[in-house]
Amino acid sequence: MEEVLYSIALRKTPNVGNILFKTMVDAVGSAKEVWNMSKKDLIGLFRIGNSTVRHIGNASCLSFAEKEIAFCEQHQIKIRLRHRGELPFLLDECYDAPAILYQRGEYDSGCENISIVGTRNATAYGKSFLGEFVPLLKNKNIQIISGLALGIDGLAHQIALDNDIKTSAVLAHGLHLIYPAKHRELADKILNSGGALFSEFNSSDKPDREHFLQRNRIVAGLSQNLIVVETAFAGGSMSTVSFANQYNREVYALPGRLNDKCSQGCNLIIFQNKAKTIPSIKALIKDIGLNSAPKTMELFPNKDLNLRGLQKDIYEIIKDQPNIFLDDIAERLNENSFKILPILLELELLELVACNSGRQYYIK
Repeated sequence: MEEVLYSIALRKTPNVGNILFKTMVDAVGSAKEVWNMSKKDLIGLFRIGNSTVRHIGNASCLSFAEKEIAFCEQHQIKIRLRHRGELPFLLDECYDAPAILYQRGEYDSGCENISIVGTRNATAYGKSFLGEFVPLLKNKNIQIISGLALGIDGLAHQIALDNDIKTSAVLAHGLHLIYPAKHRELADKILNSGGALFSEFNSSDKPDREHFLQRNRIVAGLSQNLIVVETAFAGGSMSTVSFANQYNREVYALPGRLNDKCSQGCNLIIFQNKAKTIPSIKALIKDIGLNSAPKTMELFPNKDLNLRGLQKDIYEIIKDQPNIFLDDIAERLNENSFKILPILLELELLELVACNSGRQYYIK
């Protein structure tokens, strides 16, 4: 519990994200060791600035961690630490996996996960697909992962529950609440059916807009296979696809008519070879390896590539300064990084910019 205490305190420290946390803890062995290092040693070993170092060891962060542990104990929340090997295996493979993962309920690590995501405005087409596909997973040791959102996410969870298929949800806020409130009953059903609610956010974190992007990478990271049922060009599922591609996951997309808004995102990622076409449910089942021959389908949606606002500004900065880091882009625009990252993902999906292994952006 002592290591949990210092891990929460260190992760709560301003400017200490998941990657820096892992770098520091891997180097010295524990969060407690990092917490008790001198400021001189922290700067010398990790090359981090004074603005970060001065907060490490802050009593207020330690006090917060004590309260967070008490909250978790009171609400039967497990606290999983990445550096102790406590994350689900596939998620732990991701370079930016959460340093701390909070969990309510039970998670069956022996199941094969399939993540299902899509639009909040599900159509009869998407609902029909889920109603046919998900029940076929019964008795196949499969667990459905999604984000508990309205629309496709919630339907995937509900249909799984209706067919006695395990399902777990990843939330974009602390486990002190359920958002949307409409899905409180659904969340209870997930817990009562042997599933889990996961979050990397603590009990002070609300469902802020930028948290949903962070949530999406966990949905992608928990499964080897991601299925996108319906999404528009700018749907949140597009970021989940981008993360899944980065993590070398298999992505499948349900194609639709070119003029159907909720199918345009799926059509786009199929065209860009970022997802496989789902030609039929039988072919999907076979390709995932759960039990003919899939047809091919080419879809080319009409798309406006004219850049506007921050999209244009970010593109011009990358064009002017190739191999630039996210933080440097944010600094030049005087914006927070979390506001820049979703737009960078949009530009990547449009194949206008790309990111190299050093997390530097350049024009394609």
